[in-house]
Amino acid sequence: MHELAPMARFGGLLATDLRDVTDDPEALSSRGWWAVAARYDGGLVCARFGEVRPAPVPAPGRWRGPATGSWHTSLDRDAYTAGVRRIRAHIAAGEVYQANLCRVLSAEVGPDADIDALTAHLARGNPAPHAGTIRLPRHGVEIATASPELYLRRTGETVESGPIKGTAPTAGELLPKDHAENVMIVDLVRNDLGRVCAPGSVTVPELCVTEKHPGLVHLVSTVRGRLAPGAGWPELLEHTFPPGSVTGAPKSSALAVIDALETAPRGPYCGGVGWVDADRGTGTLAVAIRTFWIDRPAVGPPQLRFGTGAGITWDSDPDHEWRETELKAARLLAVAAG
Repeated sequence: MHELAPMARFGGLLATDLRDVTDDPEALSSRGWWAVAARYDGGLVCARFGEVRPAPVPAPGRWRGPATGSWHTSLDRDAYTAGVRRIRAHIAAGEVYQANLCRVLSAEVGPDADIDALTAHLARGNPAPHAGTIRLPRHGVEIATASPELYLRRTGETVESGPIKGTAPTAGELLPKDHAENVMIVDLVRNDLGRVCAPGSVTVPELCVTEKHPGLVHLVSTVRGRLAPGAGWPELLEHTFPPGSVTGAPKSSALAVIDALETAPRGPYCGGVGWVDADRGTGTLAVAIRTFWIDRPAVGPPQLRFGTGAGITWDSDPDHEWRETELKAARLLAVAAG
């Protein structure tokens, strides 16, 4: 497995010739082109590549994925709906306004599984605006994302986030709860960016815009600001991570609720994944949703993992939220089956 060369793909670019790997976010303000993977539950990997060139995603071929019926979930339907009811109790007690409850799906894959081969299927079966791949087997990073959600985009001193909250099969099936959920998270993202942006510079150019993605629709908002003098990637990650859309509000209380209810680590799921060009002062990190990753335990076969979840508010119906997690997963698991 370790014979597979390190690489990354984002935005029509292929990065090869690995030069450096670090967990220091200050490196993103140094020089070169970096692939970035930040785990939701801790751990940052920044990989600098020496060669970056335009390259199309290869045609599907080498990937052999798990059958759609072979996945195991960290929370079954009963456990998940019980978790939704528990979050509603926390909301009734005034402890949180919203919390994102997730489950992790796992299925066995072969020892020669190549995450970049899965990328070829995702690019055709579930195209996404923030799709990408990072393959660093020796550093425990094998990620393929079909994320629709912008976590952070930086162009010079301008920074932007695109939180998603509100999901349905069609625009006509979006509920008032979806709009309320989006507005709550926009407020959280505004506050997060306000900690690292110049006073008065944080705005919301777009609120609750309906976007169509493969198999579903989302409500998407845009939050934008201008970095305060001296602020950069370390400060951005410190004050905005984990992304608000996959935690809840207030963030600190939601994180505690999530930790008590979820039974499997999220790993890279719900973290940040993307690229930074330190030479040009640009970069884009996606929220690592609609994301697959390979775990290779010391004992036992490699596991392909995929996360799915939903934002829970007082108006949430437990069975509806379970169905939302299935909706988000169904198309991607079919694509991963090859």
